[in-house]
Amino acid sequence: MTIAEVSKQYGLSQDTLRYYERVGMIPPVTRTAGGIRDYQEEDLGWVELAKCMRSAGLPVESLIEYVKLFREGDSTIEARRDLLAEHREGLLEQKRHIEETLDLLDYKISRYEEAVRTGMLTWPKK
Repeated sequence: MTIAEVSKQYGLSQDTLRYYERVGMIPPVTRTAGGIRDYQEEDLGWVELAKCMRSAGLPVESLIEYVKLFREGDSTIEARRDLLAEHREGLLEQKRHIEETLDLLDYKISRYEEAVRTGMLTWPKK
């Protein structure tokens, strides 16, 4: 796949894809004999991972570290697992916070809906 095709498929600019490769967020992409990027399935897997991890808030530095560890081989499996597990815990904490916020918003919305029906806004204790 060309960089233009990958850009369109994943909704990332070509500059972003080049940046991901340049800084080490994805390993070097397969190239043709002429040096043109020719994304293979493995390359696409890395693009998907980078896009997913970035959208989840994983810092660029952490993704670079993960790719570095991957390229060092199987001796880094535990370190890679630990890096991902640490970020997973952070995401779970964010999820808990979002759920608490949604619960509060749901409560407030329900009180306003009740006020629209009855003409009186009340805040009974939970």
